[in-house]
Amino acid sequence: MDFQLTEEQEMIRKMSREFSDEVIAPRAKEMEETGEPPYDIISKMAELGLMGIPFPEEYGGSGGDWVSQLLCTEEISRGDVTLGTLLDVTTGIVCQELYVFGTEEQKRQWMVPLAQGKEIGAFGLTEPNAGSDAGATQTTAVLEGDTWVVNGTKQFISNMGYKNSSLVIITARCPQFKREDGKGVINTFVVPKGTSGFTIGMHWDKMGLSSYPTNELVFQDCRIPRDYLLGRDGRGFAQHLQVLETGRIFIGAIAVGLAQACFDASLAYAKQRYQFGQPIYSFQAVSFKLADMAMNIALARLMYLKAAWIKDEGLPHSLEASYAKLFSSEMAERAASDAVQIHGGYGYMTDYAVSRYYKAAKLLQIIEGTSEIQRYVISHNL
Repeated sequence: MDFQLTEEQEMIRKMSREFSDEVIAPRAKEMEETGEPPYDIISKMAELGLMGIPFPEEYGGSGGDWVSQLLCTEEISRGDVTLGTLLDVTTGIVCQELYVFGTEEQKRQWMVPLAQGKEIGAFGLTEPNAGSDAGATQTTAVLEGDTWVVNGTKQFISNMGYKNSSLVIITARCPQFKREDGKGVINTFVVPKGTSGFTIGMHWDKMGLSSYPTNELVFQDCRIPRDYLLGRDGRGFAQHLQVLETGRIFIGAIAVGLAQACFDASLAYAKQRYQFGQPIYSFQAVSFKLADMAMNIALARLMYLKAAWIKDEGLPHSLEASYAKLFSSEMAERAASDAVQIHGGYGYMTDYAVSRYYKAAKLLQIIEGTSEIQRYVISHNL
């Protein structure tokens, strides 16, 4: 069993870490306060090839592996979680779904600019009445000749609010058709931005991650060509669930990056903050919190890397993805809470980064399948 990273993996990790420290972290507070997406930083990420590491060069990628992409995502998230989640959706979900299920023409047309980072993709699964129960999709797509007519609403959709977003992949129920087992058909479709009948609706103001756009998407007699169907007819929901497994590994890496930022800030503060004539790190009440934080970060990192490695090997990884997502996201929330506690009153002030980390941590227990859903997946795979 070899835990040693390859030379290329170490290089990507080092490059991503330096970029995060030098470019992202110094802007993170400003991004949160203004709510403005950092388009210049996203462009630099694209120039460095960080948006399509695991995909072949012919489709806009770098020809690397998923372990490298996840190491990159951890380091980027250490600087700011919003950019880690950008990678999760565009690279881990949208690019992957196009790569695995798309036709050659679809890959050339839509995947290449996404993997190159020139455009941003979105993933439309959640609806007002279909959250954890994603199979309760109410959006419909009716085939009229060579055109699909889409009607419905998607909720809490990330990335589509970016100026450089280009498309959303959605699920929709197709009431004209039935599967062999008699169940209704849910298909997956690509809907380019600017399509008639497709409107980017309400922008949601969130507790944290303010520079990361989250919107309602509305489809009113939205007409798309028949060949905008993605993947096999009747398999759209299963396709979405398959790529969500990778999204869960991404959340594991994002959570580790966030927790590492909490630890770094807290250790530095504990060593320079004096109370009762000595640094607060000398008190077990503080140092033990940091010991637990360091241990759990190391364990979470091993879990997401194992899941990524299994994926690179082409093996089933549903259980490992849920382990990584559940453990890492709950660990990150504890780390953020302890970071604020170690900082005391200062930790609650927006001048200190840990207050921002605390707000961001909760979201990681919700997106890509809540903690409750992860426990359901795990228990049904035992």
